[in-house]
Amino acid sequence: MAPIDPHSFTDSSHPLTTHVSLSLYLDFNASTIHASALLTLSSPFSGNLSLDSRSISIKSILDPQTLIPLHFSVSSSPDPIKGSEVVVVLAGQSRLLILYSTSPSASALQWLSPLQTFSKTHPYVYTQCQAIHARSIYPCQDTPAARIRYDVVMNIPSPLSAVMSARHVRRRLPVLEEAKHLDALSSVVWCAEDRVVEEFAMEQPIPPYLFAFAVGELGFREVGPRTRVYAESAAGEVLDAAALEFAGTEEMIKQGEKLFGDYEWERFDLLVLPPSFPYGGMENPRMVFLTPTVIKGDATGAQVVAHELAHSWTGNLITNINNEHFWLNEGFTTYAERRIVEVVQGADIATLNMGIGWRGLNDEMERFKDNLEFTKLKNKQEGVDPDDVYSQVPYEKGFQFVLRIERQVGRTAFDEFLKKYIATFKFKSIDTDTFLDFLKANIPGIEKEINLQLWTEGVGIPEDAYEPVSAIYTKIISLAEVFKQGKMPSEDEVAEWKGQEWELYLENLPKSCEPSQVVALDKRYRLAESKDYEVKVSFLKLAISSKCKGYHGEVEKTLKSVGRMLYLRTLFTALAQTGGTEEKQLAKQIFAEARETYHPIAQGVVESILSKYI
Repeated sequence: MAPIDPHSFTDSSHPLTTHVSLSLYLDFNASTIHASALLTLSSPFSGNLSLDSRSISIKSILDPQTLIPLHFSVSSSPDPIKGSEVVVVLAGQSRLLILYSTSPSASALQWLSPLQTFSKTHPYVYTQCQAIHARSIYPCQDTPAARIRYDVVMNIPSPLSAVMSARHVRRRLPVLEEAKHLDALSSVVWCAEDRVVEEFAMEQPIPPYLFAFAVGELGFREVGPRTRVYAESAAGEVLDAAALEFAGTEEMIKQGEKLFGDYEWERFDLLVLPPSFPYGGMENPRMVFLTPTVIKGDATGAQVVAHELAHSWTGNLITNINNEHFWLNEGFTTYAERRIVEVVQGADIATLNMGIGWRGLNDEMERFKDNLEFTKLKNKQEGVDPDDVYSQVPYEKGFQFVLRIERQVGRTAFDEFLKKYIATFKFKSIDTDTFLDFLKANIPGIEKEINLQLWTEGVGIPEDAYEPVSAIYTKIISLAEVFKQGKMPSEDEVAEWKGQEWELYLENLPKSCEPSQVVALDKRYRLAESKDYEVKVSFLKLAISSKCKGYHGEVEKTLKSVGRMLYLRTLFTALAQTGGTEEKQLAKQIFAEARETYHPIAQGVVESILSKYI
């Protein structure tokens, strides 16, 4: 076997999947999908074809032309990271039809009961497939190396509607014929009066981790010629606030096109998910998923949208071939995001954004001080769960590397290089060496000016990285420095501050402070009650490490109200690593009570934190 990806059973000598046709029946009562998947390979194949799956029950695999069963086997003991290997014996086929059902424990799916939604009336389900969770929705070659087009027929309860990372084709009544390959269902169930079918098609080849859907009682607001904002229809305030927060989206798309070339995906719609969504945003093409915590009321949440928009070129058009090269997605996208923010919101805001990233990168060096492999841009992940080592390194060190190249050649020359890079590799998945070869071919002599090997394969932060400089950045850092001497910023000094300024200030305070200082800071500026979760969580982390037990209630309330992993990782780590016996017990208690409200990916991350420190 010649693996193509440390997180996949896919064999590089096998033809890759090019198209998937899915029929999905969503059973909300059982938290299960009964389904069929028709996989089309790039060429006919004879031999044992390996697929990835996780917690999937396969009924049969058929030759779709003859409907003759194909022999297959599923590994008896799942790999704790990769899941189960499905081996199908092919004899010259280029297509195979898999009949299966998902499990209630599918790692990509979170099923919300009506009581977990705004309306309290209807259920909700959504997916999160990055990094390696598409295999829990359908058996596939779950590696970014295998770019797929897909179409979907989705059968859902008629009061609900669906959105996908694909073009919506139509909504219609179910047809009897469609149920014939779903073993677990009768045509009567498929065509029940309370069911409806939604059809979708993705005509551009995307990596499997960008497969995404959400189903619930959804409403929307128009915010631009290419953009709607969706959320639960009962969450009218959320929809209105999101429409205001993201009103500038079309301008960002236009700026992205000026910088990086045509926007290739037609629509750029946004879905604000329930609070359990584990990420800030997910760049699913045509339908970006967002946490409600990015709605801050001052338009700064649009920076997350800028990041996900930038992925439309770097990440979605050009994709890392596997997670060992994740920086190719995130480093370029963080650079592109800041270029868009610089034009739309101004250089000062872009510099603040960069400063927060610089602080975060330095914090990650501390986190990985005993495992320096994960301070490299190009790293080895055999036997490593990508969710466990998810960090700011590929984002911020990757950004620093891209910025280093721009600083060397100048912005005008770098912009031309970037457009050529995107045009050359669009709809392809590449590795670090492919990028470096292209860089050296198009900017001759660059390897003499920048140590490319040190940047991509070296540990830590290279000496020629760039700490941002601006008047406001320098002022905030100096105010954080004097806090050590007991001096709080005056109300005049912070009068113009928004969330980013406070976040940068808090992140540059000492790791722990005198409890009385922390309490006084909060008494004056009410940071623990901030509506901006970056500010609130940064402050609560400081309060925990400073032994301010009076904030335990606010920590518990926060961890029970959101499921974004950025906040869960920060606060659970603070409780479990820096806290005493009381804090460790509190961490265990909160997780036991809140666990079922978190997405399965987030559950796994918190479990690994608690097992490491408690």
